[in-house]
Amino acid sequence: MTRLFRPIVAGAHLPERLVACVGATIGIALTIFVCAQVPLPIADLPIIVAPLGASAVLVFAVPASPLAQPWPVVGGNVISTLVGVSAFNLVPDATIAAGVAVGAAILVMSLLRCLHPPGGAAALTAVIGSQGIHAAGYAFAFAPVGINSIALVALGMFFHRMRARSYPHRPAPPPAPMPPGLHLADIDAALEEMHESFDISREDLDALLSRAEVHAQARRG
Repeated sequence: MTRLFRPIVAGAHLPERLVACVGATIGIALTIFVCAQVPLPIADLPIIVAPLGASAVLVFAVPASPLAQPWPVVGGNVISTLVGVSAFNLVPDATIAAGVAVGAAILVMSLLRCLHPPGGAAALTAVIGSQGIHAAGYAFAFAPVGINSIALVALGMFFHRMRARSYPHRPAPPPAPMPPGLHLADIDAALEEMHESFDISREDLDALLSRAEVHAQARRG
């Protein structure tokens, strides 16, 4: 039973999670404050959209994730919202439009290399949102969604820099000298063979496995 409560993210520790909580708290609060200063095209629009809460989880709790990088956050949210508005305008049935919005958002984000899970929620919001959101049309993707996303990313950069962490994430260099036998081509071949998607870049996998091989060699020696 205790296995259910073990960390599901490799390297996750309680102090890091507490810091992520502080970062998300500050990030969302300041995003709302900053965006409240920007006039919106329609009074009924929210100052901040709900998908930003999910974006904050990625930016502050797993900043090394490819899904949490600045382009996925900003591009994923904005582009998905544009897709959602298009689905609402083109598909008469709201139920079908909601499904089309999310499915099409995943496709477009994948093609544009900005896959970001909250983008699915942004696309859905554009379909099932308030009358004010529907009246705003494509402008909703830029204010408040785009402004929210840019503000959150900027605050994430500042927060992680204050902690001497890289964001946007830069993979740690592999140990020198490189251990024999393991190369990026091997990782690519293994990923292709497994037919799975993992929330870690191939460069990070390379650095992680190379360091693990060094420790294994030291243990055997």
